[in-house]
Amino acid sequence: KTKWIFKNKKDESSLVIQNKATLVAVGYSQQEDIDYDETFAQVAQIEAIRLFLAYATHKDFIVFQMDVKTAFLNRILKEEVYVGQPLGLVSKQYPDHVYALDKALYGLKQAPQEWYDVLSQFLIDRGFQKGSIDTTLFIKKK
Repeated sequence: KTKWIFKNKKDESSLVIQNKATLVAVGYSQQEDIDYDETFAQVAQIEAIRLFLAYATHKDFIVFQMDVKTAFLNRILKEEVYVGQPLGLVSKQYPDHVYALDKALYGLKQAPQEWYDVLSQFLIDRGFQKGSIDTTLFIKKK
């Protein structure tokens, strides 16, 4: 099942400068062990973040932060996922057809875990190692 999320992007004077429509999966309609297997999303523990920042400050390390736009949409799904046709785009010729997703979609229960797997593999391939206590902390030694 899918639904549309509509947003208006506004400038400083609250004038609408762009209209956005995002198609999302309705995750609450997914059934565990039928539609998905794994949904646990890794989240950094605040203690690990504080410890890391304190150590980095002590050692005068340069710390970088990043954001990946549309992160969940960059992962090819491990399993087959089908969604219904979105409202407003239902085929008159094939109203009962569904779409097979090639990549994760916002709202899917498995999307956060899928993204974590992609990011982890990307970092590991570049010489980083997962932290032994907090697996959201990646370390690269010289």
